[in-house]
Amino acid sequence: MKAAVWYGKKDLRVEEREEKPLNDDEVKVRVGWAGICGSDLHEYEEGPVFVPNEEKDELTGEQAPLTMGHEFAGVVEEVGANVKNVKKGDRVAINPTLTHGDKPEDVDIYDGFSFIGLHGDGGFTKYANVPEENAYLLPESMTLQDGALVEPTAVAVQAIKEADMSFGDTVAVFGVGPIGLATILAAKAAGATRIIALDLSEKRLQKAAEVGATDVINSGEKDPVEAVHELESDGVDTAFEVAGVEPTFNQAISVTKARGTMVIVSIFSKAIEWNPMQLTGSGVKLTSTIAYSPSTFQRTIDLMGTGQLNPRGIITDKIKLDDIVDKGFEALSNDKSQAKILVELSGEK
Repeated sequence: MKAAVWYGKKDLRVEEREEKPLNDDEVKVRVGWAGICGSDLHEYEEGPVFVPNEEKDELTGEQAPLTMGHEFAGVVEEVGANVKNVKKGDRVAINPTLTHGDKPEDVDIYDGFSFIGLHGDGGFTKYANVPEENAYLLPESMTLQDGALVEPTAVAVQAIKEADMSFGDTVAVFGVGPIGLATILAAKAAGATRIIALDLSEKRLQKAAEVGATDVINSGEKDPVEAVHELESDGVDTAFEVAGVEPTFNQAISVTKARGTMVIVSIFSKAIEWNPMQLTGSGVKLTSTIAYSPSTFQRTIDLMGTGQLNPRGIITDKIKLDDIVDKGFEALSNDKSQAKILVELSGEK
């Protein structure tokens, strides 16, 4: 079967790979759609970041070269001997997070985690084997394309939970790529009254307005800190840093009101310089999030299933697996109007 396989930086190959034997606790998923994530792009442009290149990953037992793709959904084709709650024909979204599983779910991921599709073979292929507990049933109201959007949307839902937002809060989102756009959607669903989107790309800012931002600021044309304070003189209740660079990190703290909260959502590819007195002088609380808990993943499906959260607007292109390098990864690298690109694997809706 064809698969998009990571070999190294700027070395992603669509090639033939053998199907894996199915373990007793696994289900084989015929992948319908898979999304290209910012983390995938990091691996392509700068990797290895997460991909185990030197030795096998502790949780997956795998190492590069490996099939990428951790945002995917499909139809169960086969179940292992010990699988009890999932059956052939079920439509599922995949929670790609693997943990040791010996801590409460809200701290379990911080005891060490791996991702299907980053630390081991994932969903940019026809069939993917995943543990039963990582396959979440989709309601009839959701398509497989919707299912491929659950994972990035769950990142945003977890960020909102970490922010401890209240109805009526004001919000600033720095960086409106796919996760930033999903954060806007989740903040709106959580009751934010003002959502300020900041980015360098006019096309991305336009997309941010389409999905729910009340105000947009081009950080290359205006001083972002001054511009936010013009809108909210005391600053916003919560700022989300979703760009992963030093300037936006400092700016996100600076626009947050005294005793407000700044949430780090992005993955930083390198260290930054920062003075902690920026917090001491303002009382701003700094927190962060990585991925999501199992209950957040399920809650995201529930919210999408009822229509309370609809991330379809973040999709900017749909491509075939054969085109994943040129029309997928290279497009995301070079065309800032692109947000979420979905890859079609089986054609099922």
